[in-house]
Amino acid sequence: MAKDNSFDIASKVDLEEVSNAVQQTMKEVRQRFDFKGSESDVKLEKSELVLVSDDEYKLNALIEILQQKLVKRKVPLKALSYGKIESALGATLRQRVGIQQGIPTEKTKEIVRFIRDTKLKVKSTIQGDSVRVSSRDRDTLQDIIALLKEKDFGIDIQFTNYRSQ
Repeated sequence: MAKDNSFDIASKVDLEEVSNAVQQTMKEVRQRFDFKGSESDVKLEKSELVLVSDDEYKLNALIEILQQKLVKRKVPLKALSYGKIESALGATLRQRVGIQQGIPTEKTKEIVRFIRDTKLKVKSTIQGDSVRVSSRDRDTLQDIIALLKEKDFGIDIQFTNYRSQ
């Protein structure tokens, strides 16, 4: 009987690393001279970040510090989606930043279509917020991974759960 090999294409962000990056960001903000007396703050609420600051300049500086801390903790910046800047209490500005957990439905369909268009002998199925790719040949799966890494889908993707049966 022929063996079947498979892997999953997923998009997950480690929220504990995000939490650590938020704590490091707030530690640096409290120590920086340009933030003295400022109402700047970053909070992690479920799967989104809420950034609050006095003005747009400080909000942009806050985003830059946060991004540096996220990169150091190996959190992909592609997994962040920035909302619009809105007014908040006390003459401050607020911006919500969504953290992507799982691949959106339209992106899963785009990935499956891309895999189908390669004309390689693989089978791809959508499983909730991930895509499973299976084939009898491991080399074909490696080729698919290489092609997917080359193409930019606008989201962060990881290749997980590699199995040989």
